[in-house]
Amino acid sequence: MVARAASAPRELDDLTLHRAQRGDHAAFRLLVERYERPVWELVWRLIAPAGLAARAEDLTQETFLRVYRALHGFDPAGPARLSTWIFTIASRLALNELRAGKAAARAIDIDAALDELIASVPAGGTPAREVARRQLGEALAAAVGALPAPARAVLVLSDVYELSHDEIAHALEIEVGTVKSRLSRARAAVRAQLDRGVQS
Repeated sequence: MVARAASAPRELDDLTLHRAQRGDHAAFRLLVERYERPVWELVWRLIAPAGLAARAEDLTQETFLRVYRALHGFDPAGPARLSTWIFTIASRLALNELRAGKAAARAIDIDAALDELIASVPAGGTPAREVARRQLGEALAAAVGALPAPARAVLVLSDVYELSHDEIAHALEIEVGTVKSRLSRARAAVRAQLDRGVQS
């Protein structure tokens, strides 16, 4: 399992959402402020090889442009939360970028992997622990980066953004069973690569 980098954003209140849907620019600005950082982090995690940070910014802007154009049609009483709907748009843009061969994700939070592999961290001084933590983070980033894009997307949406299997299936336009199998294979592949690194 992969740890979350940050907690999911608090949902926008209904009044502000309603105002934004009616074209209130101040309300839409509040929506962007609420979700911009989580969207950027999601996109970055999916497409961020070294040197392509600018694409994450571009895709984040494109996400909110699409949100602005389609917000009037979002149904707050429907099956998706606002954040899930926005993450769906961002995920699809990021996956399109990956399909175009322009990026491959490499970074993800290391806390859960650190917990699982804590026995391999040298006991004693803080400097040794920090070196081991950094090495583990690099190994985890490489393991996640080595996953095929579809598996990486499922892993990040599940373990970082805590979307349900149903929400991921909707976001990526795949079956729930496919979500479960990709997630299981992705976690096993990351764990196996980390275990090989610890043993070497």
